[in-house]
Amino acid sequence: MFSLFSSGQFSTGEIVALWTVLGTAIAGLIYAIFLMMQVTREDAGTPEMQKISNSIRVGANAYLFRQFKTILFLILLLTAALYFTAGEKNVAIGRACAFLMGSIFSASVGFIGMNLAVRGNVRVAAAANRKSFSDALKIAYRTGTITGMLTDGLGLLGGTIIFMIYGTRAYEVLLGFGFGGTLLALFMRVGGGIFTKAADVGADLVGKIEKNIPEDDPRNAATIADNVGDNVGDCAGMAADIFESYEVTIVSAMILGWASFGHKGVIFPLLVRAIGVLSSIIGTYAVRTKEDVRDAMKAINVGFILSAIISIIGFSLVGFFYFRLPSETVHSFWINLGVQGLDMRPVWTTMVGILLAITLNRVTEHFTDTKNEPVRSVAESCQTGHATNIITGFAVGLESTVWAIVVISISILISAFIYQGTNPTFVAYGVAMCGIGMLTLTGNNISMDVFGPVADNANGIGEMAHLNKDARQILADLDAVGNTTKAITKGIAIGSAVVAAISLFNAFVTDISVLTKQTYDFVAASLSVSLPNVFVGFLLGGAIPFLFSSLTIRAVGRAAFLIVKEVREQLKDKDVWAGTKLPDYARVVAICTAAAQKELIRPGVLAIAAPILVGFILKKEALGGFLAGMILSGQLLAVFMANAGGAWDNAKKLIEDGAYGGKGSETHKASVTGDTVGDPLKDTAGPALNPLIKVMNMVALLAIPIVIRFENSPIVFWSSIVLTVLLVMFVIHQPKSEHEAQAYSKCQ
Repeated sequence: MFSLFSSGQFSTGEIVALWTVLGTAIAGLIYAIFLMMQVTREDAGTPEMQKISNSIRVGANAYLFRQFKTILFLILLLTAALYFTAGEKNVAIGRACAFLMGSIFSASVGFIGMNLAVRGNVRVAAAANRKSFSDALKIAYRTGTITGMLTDGLGLLGGTIIFMIYGTRAYEVLLGFGFGGTLLALFMRVGGGIFTKAADVGADLVGKIEKNIPEDDPRNAATIADNVGDNVGDCAGMAADIFESYEVTIVSAMILGWASFGHKGVIFPLLVRAIGVLSSIIGTYAVRTKEDVRDAMKAINVGFILSAIISIIGFSLVGFFYFRLPSETVHSFWINLGVQGLDMRPVWTTMVGILLAITLNRVTEHFTDTKNEPVRSVAESCQTGHATNIITGFAVGLESTVWAIVVISISILISAFIYQGTNPTFVAYGVAMCGIGMLTLTGNNISMDVFGPVADNANGIGEMAHLNKDARQILADLDAVGNTTKAITKGIAIGSAVVAAISLFNAFVTDISVLTKQTYDFVAASLSVSLPNVFVGFLLGGAIPFLFSSLTIRAVGRAAFLIVKEVREQLKDKDVWAGTKLPDYARVVAICTAAAQKELIRPGVLAIAAPILVGFILKKEALGGFLAGMILSGQLLAVFMANAGGAWDNAKKLIEDGAYGGKGSETHKASVTGDTVGDPLKDTAGPALNPLIKVMNMVALLAIPIVIRFENSPIVFWSSIVLTVLLVMFVIHQPKSEHEAQAYSKCQ
């Protein structure tokens, strides 16, 4: 029996609304199935194209199965450990089960979405071969929409079911649900990012610079691994990333909603998300372009804006009829405006979130689109060599992170202003609802992201299958737009990570005040950076994203080193170079897989262990400073890497389309260098910082009761010192490349 039916706090209308939310989540999943049937009915192209696509699918599935096998034991171990982070047995069981459910949902979104992407890519190539730009765009975008609606549907389904079962205690169980999705996303982002960029860098350095052959030339042994990597990194990894953002924003909004508005504050975010599912269904289905227009970016933007308008109208109506409060809870500022008895503040802050998403889209598009000055300046700089290209790309990335954080800061200030004159918990809820609004259009966001690797793979299939010139141009145009949409969704993911982390940080303060029976204001004052231990925690937290990025970028460098050597060796075969014999694609896939699985462990251990050890050694106040420093530096670093990498990549695309000398020129070679430098930044380290930020916040929330309980224990203190030394030794240990080469060469 659902607890809502036995609780007098919930009206019949609210119970009906929750069942409606549950039905909407299921409707989103049904829409995903409908799109699956549409995409798979499309023409799959020639036997040669299908053979290439099957090779990509087999490699991608093999990688993901091995990754899930690698992390299975850790997931089961943490499921058991989470049982002991809650006081009551009922909540403890629920939290552990919710963690497992969040992990399974996150993995499912990535796995199913990726499998549909590797089926959609060949169909996009086939549509281009028929010289239909509009069909190619529609298939690519709807393939991405499948993953988007799976994320929407499963995320909303999980949160709603947990709330319907646990009622007012749901927020305690939802911590497990959010942590499960977040942790899986971290591993999939890190592992997938290492795989895809090792193959990409290796393929580009040997193929384009050394041998002057096209990116997806069949003679290049790394080309299949490169296409496999697009799917395990951008499809599976990004889907899991956005899914956990979706979960975490729900968790923070429900925790703070209960603390501020009671059950109304918990139900409203679910209603907003349900409206977002419906608006995404309408907006994504509307994405199409005419054959004589061929403006893919405009079509995608029209769909996004349509969904945004429908969402705003929808949750405004819900707020008007549902969010009526007693006049004594409404600040006089709003009463003077004539809204006594009606509190629309949650609606306004949700609207701020949608506007934040739209603005971040435009900011990211400005710095990464081939039509705009930043990318054109990077391409122009390639005329004077590799170094000036790197310098200009760095400058573009550094500038972009400033504007992104200004936009996020303004949004937070507006959300706080809307709740002016109230206590800090209400302000925190306003920020959390901003995050809810930001990810209301998750279906659209993931559609845009997965569109990128689908178009990229289709372009690769077109080149390897030797399609005609017109088809290749259609695919190249879609690929360039895909680079921009991937960068845009990375901007959304990073921004959502910051907003969600701020909300979780406020939930962290709220939990401390409840556990210590102190006021929120008193706990917040104890987190001042004027206190030495808090300031030290702030510094350490700020350093973690840099160490984490170093680990992931070094991992790409080591794996790419092995791929370059392998591709060079295979190209020495005269038959391979002549094109009469295919290279050993499986060997390169195996090397990338082994490298990715080996390298993802250390960043994962760092993310889980660092907050706990800081809490035990420097106490709970320093842990608060640690989280603040990590949020700040993580956001700045992530945006810089994502946008710099996107600008370098699209500058290369611009030159390959004929600008400044075109393919094979010295300018082109300089652009390839920039692209390979940017690859691990934009597709490995940068995106992986999103789940890192949220993993550490979730770990802190789950661990804070234990930290408070044992913060004065000498045994725990000195044990933590020893564990910290061991952690540092484990993290900074760099394996020898020669030893790795011997180990990976046996992976077949």
